[in-house]
Amino acid sequence: MQRRNFLSFGLAGITSQLFGKSLDNQGVKNNPIVISTWEHGLDANKAAWEILSKNGKALDAVEAGVKVSEADPNITTVGYGGFPDRDGRVTLDACIMDENSNCGSVAFLEHIMHPISVARLVMEKTPHVMLVGEGALDFALKNGFKKENLLTPVAEKAWKEWLREAKYEPVINFENNHDTIGMIALDANGNLSGACTTSGMSWKMHGRVGDSPIIGAGLYVDNEVGAACATGVGEAVIRTVGSHLVVELMRQGKSPEKACKAAVERIMQRFKGFEKIQVGFLALNKKGEYGAYCIQKGFNYAVYSGKVNNQLFDGKSAI
Repeated sequence: MQRRNFLSFGLAGITSQLFGKSLDNQGVKNNPIVISTWEHGLDANKAAWEILSKNGKALDAVEAGVKVSEADPNITTVGYGGFPDRDGRVTLDACIMDENSNCGSVAFLEHIMHPISVARLVMEKTPHVMLVGEGALDFALKNGFKKENLLTPVAEKAWKEWLREAKYEPVINFENNHDTIGMIALDANGNLSGACTTSGMSWKMHGRVGDSPIIGAGLYVDNEVGAACATGVGEAVIRTVGSHLVVELMRQGKSPEKACKAAVERIMQRFKGFEKIQVGFLALNKKGEYGAYCIQKGFNYAVYSGKVNNQLFDGKSAI
C-alpha cells in the first residue's frame, strides 16, 4: 500500500506539473482575485468580488467594481463628484481591457455617470478603441446613457474657492488617498481584465487628458503574463508607457512588485521634478501574485481574494 501510495503521489505530481495545477488545487483552474488602487478601492472590490466569487468573468467584475467609485459623490477624483477643470466643467476619462486584448476607451467625456460602461461599448460595438469629447457623448446618448450634471455642490464650491488665486499646483496624494481608480481581476477561468476611470487632475486645462484612458499607459492587460494599472500624474506615466512597461518586465521574469519598482525608477530617471509628484503602479500576474510601488509614501491599494478579505496595503515607495 505504501508503494502504491508513493506511485500515485508521484504520478499526480507529474500530472500537476504538466498541466500547471497544484495538488491542493485540483479541479480549480484559478483562485479569483481583484486588486484596485487607493482606499476607495475597498468598496469597489466588494462589487467585483460578488461576480468573481460566483465564477463570473473578470471583465464584468472590473466594470461593476469601478462603477461604485464613479457613482460616489464623496470621491472627488472619479466620476460624479469629481473636481472640475479650471473652467468649472467635469470631464471624465476611462478605459477597459479584456483577456483577448480587446479594449475600449473614452476621454474628455462630459455628463455621463459611468464612462467605464461607455468605454466597454466602444470596445464591443465599434471598430475603434477610443472616442473623445462630443463624439463620445453622442455615442453614449445614442446607446441609452442619461445626460446628467456631475458637478456636485461640494465640487463647485471647491472650484470657486480655487478661482480666487487660480494657482495650478498638483498636490501629492491629493484628497487623502482619493485618486484615479485602477482595477485588475483574475477570474476562476484564469483570465485577466482591467479597468481604469477618473475625472483627472483638478483644475486642469480644459481638454487635458491624462494616462487613465490610454491603453498601455494607465492600463494594460496581457493574458499570458499579467496586468498593470497606474495612478498619479498622468503626464509622467504617458511618457514611459508605464503600465505596458510593468507587464513587459513581468514577462521577463520580474515579480509584480519589482516590475512596478523598475517602472517607477524609469520615471524618476527621466521626469524632471519627480520629487514633487506622485506616481504609483499596481500589478497582478497570471499566478495571482500582486505588488505595487510608488514614488512617494502614501499610495495604498486594496486586495480581495479567497485568502485576503478585502484588505488595504501600503505600496512601497522610492522616497
